[in-house]
Amino acid sequence: MAEKVAIITDIHGNYNALKAVLHDINKDEDIVHIYCLGDLIGIGHETNEVLSLLSVQKNISFVAGNHDQAILNIFAGKEPGSKGEEKEHHKWIASRLDPAYLPMLSGLSQKLYANHNGKTFYFTHYHVNERGDFLPVDQTPSVNKLDELYRESTADIVCFGHHHVVHHFKSKERLYVNPSSLGCNHKPLAPYGVVELGAFGNINISFREVPYDNKDFLLSYERLNVPGKEFILEVFYGNQHLRYI
Repeated sequence: MAEKVAIITDIHGNYNALKAVLHDINKDEDIVHIYCLGDLIGIGHETNEVLSLLSVQKNISFVAGNHDQAILNIFAGKEPGSKGEEKEHHKWIASRLDPAYLPMLSGLSQKLYANHNGKTFYFTHYHVNERGDFLPVDQTPSVNKLDELYRESTADIVCFGHHHVVHHFKSKERLYVNPSSLGCNHKPLAPYGVVELGAFGNINISFREVPYDNKDFLLSYERLNVPGKEFILEVFYGNQHLRYI
């Protein structure tokens, strides 16, 4: 029998986007598991709402993203790993985080393996170096570069996020999938991916976009005086809030 798994990533504290996607996923009875590839929080301001919704979702596994780790570093009394306005943003997010969710965030691993219908998956937020540090975003990814990065990997399918654009590369070695950021988009759409594993070794990929109402989310940046709001609204949301002013 065929088996489907859903891939979500980079929710970035956007509750309505997450709610819309989970509703869409839960309607598909063939999806047996959800893999969330990090950056649950940060950039968006609905931290506790997002974590509350994720904490009750069944059949879901997580890896940690760089924003998740930055917030955990603050709670541990360490430097978040960010600077300037981004650092102030991380401090603000941490100040509003319900400590009840700290165990959930602390339990996130950097990588995860799974097997579905005989195919081995490797899940990570983004590519890492030998020390386990995330590599800088490659703005011109290619299948040859990815094959070189994962030349020692035994995975059939590598899934990641972080770079907020779709990646769909396939070589003779493996398949690489990034469904794009669920919570950061220049349109009121929330993307995610579905990987279908066929009974005969065939793999089908679908990239889905779920519409949702982002008006209140965007306007709340000003109301809450979120640090870095001008940069965030322009770079991550394409100044969509201006249509509501």
